[in-house]
Amino acid sequence: MTTPDTSLIRILLADDHALVRRGVRLILDGEPDLQVVAEAGDGAEAVELARTHEVDLAVLDIAMPRMTGLQAARELAALKPGVRVLMLTMHDNEQYFFQALKAGASGYVLKSVADRDLVAACRAAMRDEPFLYPGAVTALIRNYLDRVRHGEEPPGQVLSAREEEVLKLVAEGHSSKEIAEMLFISIKTVHRHRANVLHKLGLRDRLELTRYAIRVGLIEA
Repeated sequence: MTTPDTSLIRILLADDHALVRRGVRLILDGEPDLQVVAEAGDGAEAVELARTHEVDLAVLDIAMPRMTGLQAARELAALKPGVRVLMLTMHDNEQYFFQALKAGASGYVLKSVADRDLVAACRAAMRDEPFLYPGAVTALIRNYLDRVRHGEEPPGQVLSAREEEVLKLVAEGHSSKEIAEMLFISIKTVHRHRANVLHKLGLRDRLELTRYAIRVGLIEA
């Protein structure tokens, strides 16, 4: 009788591009201690799969439809606090990087060097060690020094998680009726959240909401 291999790291992989998932899976499954046990095409699907699969680590793309990797990371932190999260992205972007840290990610890996860094990042995450690419380390130090110099702390989350969901879906072009159906809320509630978002951000219409969503990484341009 064989016993289960407790050293095996079970991975949930989420990216909206099937070819990218295939390439990343080849990298991960090629290692004896790593195994992709579930694949998702967006953040919402990743959260659902986490409910039904035993997962140790989630590797999430940042920019995905319906729910971004950053949003999914926050959902996973609440749903399964023991699951580690790595962000895998093509964006060498300080804002995304800091948002990933705020969402609870253990590491930030660029797709351009995934073949070199991803395996090491997975193992580091499971050891509770952060994994940051060199540019991210520089950004982190610079941000810290700037805050110390100005005696400032970064602002807290402006929008609630639900308001952010509504903002993303509005920016993706969904109607209020579609958003209500996707989030299982009433159209009236959608309108209220949309109004709150406009008020909090000081914006006027869908176009400005869309520009803001692109700027903060909720959707891609």
